[in-house]
Amino acid sequence: MKKRILTGLVLLASVMLLLNAAAYAEPNMKEGTWEVKGEMKLEGMPFPMPPFPVNYSQCLTKKDLVPQQKEKNKDCKTINQKIAGNTVTWTAKCTDKNGAITDQKGSITYKGNSFESKIRSVTTDAHGAKTESLITMAGKRTGDCK
Repeated sequence: MKKRILTGLVLLASVMLLLNAAAYAEPNMKEGTWEVKGEMKLEGMPFPMPPFPVNYSQCLTKKDLVPQQKEKNKDCKTINQKIAGNTVTWTAKCTDKNGAITDQKGSITYKGNSFESKIRSVTTDAHGAKTESLITMAGKRTGDCK
């Protein structure tokens, strides 16, 4: 009887460790320089807008999994980030010098040397006007970080 209880406790502890390790697992992503291509669509506009191209390169690491195009006069901070398997989800807040605030929710799924990502943004300008956008991106690793 004691042996069964002890075996059950060991089994339970092993399962808990495996679940905990899975929660902290890293996505299948190879660190390096990544070429990011995509498009941004503005939503809720009174007339249709053509999509804007999004193209840039960035060094991505296991510590910096979220691609982000650096913009002058704009400060962005990641508020929350979660990893589940090969998918990273996050929320971020950006402010610019004109007082606009952008709230973002994004997800990126890595596949070794490539990824797919979607980011929903709501930008509120200094006068309270809101603009919503959807950015869809694809990325591929092009080499080591410089």
